[in-house]
Amino acid sequence: MPTFEIGPEDFLLDGERTQVVSGALHYFRVHPDQWADRIRKARLMGLNTIETYVPWNFHAPEPGVFDLDGRRDLGRFLDLVAAEGLHAIVRPGPYICAEWDGGGLPAWLLADAAVGVRRHEPRFLEAIGKYYASLLPLVAERQVTHGGPVLMVQVENEYGAYGNDPAPERQKYLRALVDLIRGQGIDVPLFTCDQANDEMLARGGLPELHKTATFGSRTAERLEVLRRHQPTGPLMCMEFWNGWFDSWGLEHHLAPAEANAADLDDLLAAGGSVNLYMFHGGTNFGLTSGANDKGIYRPIATSYDYDAPLAEDGTPTAKYYAMRDVIARHLPVASAEELGADAAGASAGAGAPVLDVELTAHVPLADVLPGLLREELRTFPYVPTTDDLELWSGFAVYRTDLRADDAVLSVAEVRDRAVVLVDGEQVGVLDRGSHTFAVALPARAGELTLLVEDQGRVNYGPRIGEPKGIIGPVRTAVRTLDEWQAGALRVEDAPKLLEAALDAAAHAPSGGAAVAGLHRSTFDAVAGADHFLRLDGWTKGLAWINGELLGRYWSLGPTHTLYVPGPLVRATGNELVLLELHGGASRRASFVDGPALGVTEQ
Repeated sequence: MPTFEIGPEDFLLDGERTQVVSGALHYFRVHPDQWADRIRKARLMGLNTIETYVPWNFHAPEPGVFDLDGRRDLGRFLDLVAAEGLHAIVRPGPYICAEWDGGGLPAWLLADAAVGVRRHEPRFLEAIGKYYASLLPLVAERQVTHGGPVLMVQVENEYGAYGNDPAPERQKYLRALVDLIRGQGIDVPLFTCDQANDEMLARGGLPELHKTATFGSRTAERLEVLRRHQPTGPLMCMEFWNGWFDSWGLEHHLAPAEANAADLDDLLAAGGSVNLYMFHGGTNFGLTSGANDKGIYRPIATSYDYDAPLAEDGTPTAKYYAMRDVIARHLPVASAEELGADAAGASAGAGAPVLDVELTAHVPLADVLPGLLREELRTFPYVPTTDDLELWSGFAVYRTDLRADDAVLSVAEVRDRAVVLVDGEQVGVLDRGSHTFAVALPARAGELTLLVEDQGRVNYGPRIGEPKGIIGPVRTAVRTLDEWQAGALRVEDAPKLLEAALDAAAHAPSGGAAVAGLHRSTFDAVAGADHFLRLDGWTKGLAWINGELLGRYWSLGPTHTLYVPGPLVRATGNELVLLELHGGASRRASFVDGPALGVTEQ
């Protein structure tokens, strides 16, 4: 059987020196029908390996659930990698960061405050053991030592950047993970990765595990740092940052292709191995985006284009060709003839179908909420968190009664945003990102409703695992509000749950403003073609195509389009549904010929 080993200076594949040239491609950010296309384009660029994280919470969204079907079929993804003649690196966490909701850690597990997050704690390790037992057998049977593509498996992720446990406790935790991984039949090399920083590399690994580093520039300097902590064996940059992610309210990040290519050339010329982060970013479909909080909460945008060599819609960019040219100086690459149509160099998304649609069927927001409740509202003698509601992502409703003299609503904190309604009328917004924790109330008695949105659990730093929802106390000008009714919503299923209401809704004429609520239109299109949905004039909400939740839109930007994968689109009878939280200047939505990812920092 084949072998893959860590030699004195190089990776050894069947005893032969091998330079790993890998690219990050997350199966969970790409429609499954497009996996093969993205993998093929990786090979055509010159990559010999595909790397992917595995988000624990994607496969285990609820306690006692583990899903490996459809979008979650990691086995099929790895088989497609093998079919293309490529190898694979698997990084199963338990923590992945990756700008993913909660860094991949299940919120339902961390809702128990006694669980020791990323520590040698029995409940945490027991849960990881069950996770690995559900996941790793499919990886084990696809190891290179079993005739499959998997070369290496990662232990934890950038652990040197997290926590302040003493070194013996940190090493005890990592060794427990090693034992759990090996116990599931993983026999290929294990490794850790940390930023190319002396402190982090010292804290994040084990003497017996191969260390890799993460960086995006100053290659020679960073390799020197890594060599201090990895005296022998191959040098590898496990995340070569060739782009960056976008957060709502900030600019669209770009990294110059020329600088990326020059740094990659330096790395390969030094004999280093590499994993491009990202080769292809993809999309944070649904409600999967994470968030960062370094004093200001910043939720991650729906697009995860990442300014990667392969754009969000799978189109090769200038960076793709620049990096391919660099790789060709060091390793064999596919011929220009095989590159074929992909070598056209067209901009991402050029030529996508263009059309406008009017969303004339409408159900007001106040009428939408009851139909989306997962169960009857529960009564609490305190303000609950959404964790108390066993809601691990999405939206919840909070309700209580107001008096005429309450005057103002004030919360200790909202995680992360709440639309404030009095008798169904919007009167304001509570918002974590802007530290808006108070709203003026009308001078009348009435019913207060808070539509609370979890905009993404923090994926990096000490706030990992924090509860979501309204954080009390909640006060008015004259009293504390202690009596609440609250319940979780099933917003992901909104078009299906409210189909009858939309069918019965009166159809507004074209033109005019759109109010808060659920809106629907049907349209014909080009079957199988990628589309780009643009929602100018709309404010904030969710968008579905044919029942599939594309993700969040927000006029805050930077992103102004949502990517619609071609496999979701049919020739006739397509359905577009928007859950608009505030209102729009018109009822029109547009499909445009390419992405609009926003203003840049350049």
